[in-house]
Amino acid sequence: MQRIDHSLLSPSLGAQKTLTSFHFGAPGSGKKVYIQASLHAEELPGMLVAHHLRTMLGVAEAAGHMTGEVILVPVANPIGLAQRVDHKAMGRFELGSSENFNRHYPDLAAAVESAVCDGLGDDPQANVATVRAAVGSYLQAWVPDTELQSLRRRLLTLAFDADLVLDLHCDCESVMHFYTEEACWPQLEPLTRLLQCQAVLLAKHSGSGPFDECLSGLWWKLSERLTASGRTIPLLQACCSATIELRGESDVSHVLALADAQAIFAFLQHAGVVRAAVTPELPPAVCHATPLAGSETVRSPVPGVVVFAAQPGQILAVGDLVAEVIDPINDRSHRVLAGVSGILYARIRDRYALSGAELAKIAGATPFRTGELLGA
Repeated sequence: MQRIDHSLLSPSLGAQKTLTSFHFGAPGSGKKVYIQASLHAEELPGMLVAHHLRTMLGVAEAAGHMTGEVILVPVANPIGLAQRVDHKAMGRFELGSSENFNRHYPDLAAAVESAVCDGLGDDPQANVATVRAAVGSYLQAWVPDTELQSLRRRLLTLAFDADLVLDLHCDCESVMHFYTEEACWPQLEPLTRLLQCQAVLLAKHSGSGPFDECLSGLWWKLSERLTASGRTIPLLQACCSATIELRGESDVSHVLALADAQAIFAFLQHAGVVRAAVTPELPPAVCHATPLAGSETVRSPVPGVVVFAAQPGQILAVGDLVAEVIDPINDRSHRVLAGVSGILYARIRDRYALSGAELAKIAGATPFRTGELLGA
């Protein structure tokens, strides 16, 4: 194992934050996998999963079982991790810019299209190498002028040439669920079975430039751009990425984290990155994948105290009661109902809602939303 500490751009005199990455296996020896935790810094289950996964990878490397390369970043957001306001963690948005730490990553396909269009040919593997070299050059030439941009650039520099990218997050209160792009689903379906995900949300493009889609979206977007220009070029989906939501914010325990780390390690064995005496058996899927565009964000039209009737993991039908919102001043109770059928896979932690506030999410099977599919 190699540990590398990467200094971020200093935002002020005497202030310096560091991003740390752990490297297992030899670069170029096989598939490369990049795994990071807690890009939204108050989402802590991933850090504990990374802690256990680091031990497993160290043992595998010492035994000579690494057949590929794994980069593990257990604390992907040292900026947000240090942010507190009135003793409350503020790790989702950078306080200086109000930008979400998991949005606004660059469109890599647009960034390198002109640089690679004349260098692509009939060899799919050579095309992958050409595109990756162009992305590497783009990132090297990117001179960030803020601490946040330096973090984004460093994370992308570690991950841009990975075959598989796993971004470990969690929701407020939720069951295990999983977001990925449609182009990545066949390669990542085994991981959802190993993790026993209770909801899997697929989208071609969810919008807002999240970290994972920045990396996997490069390949299908560039392929579509080439096709639109009239060129038939064999371009593989050379990176498959996913956001894994490790249940809720309070689900931080060794029992859960160890089980999740074992599932991810088994996927690395299944993918041929870690040698296994016997390829891990895949359990049956817990759920069917559904479109992210079919996910309903249930909102309260009125302010008040939230009393949930539905629990994370509960299967709801249209019209089922999700929550009551109580106005104790005017002695009113507003019933908030499910608008789609499916599993309630996440809900808010707070028990007071402003008018129009998000309450919960239900994974419906029929697409009905367009445009930006991610929340703030």
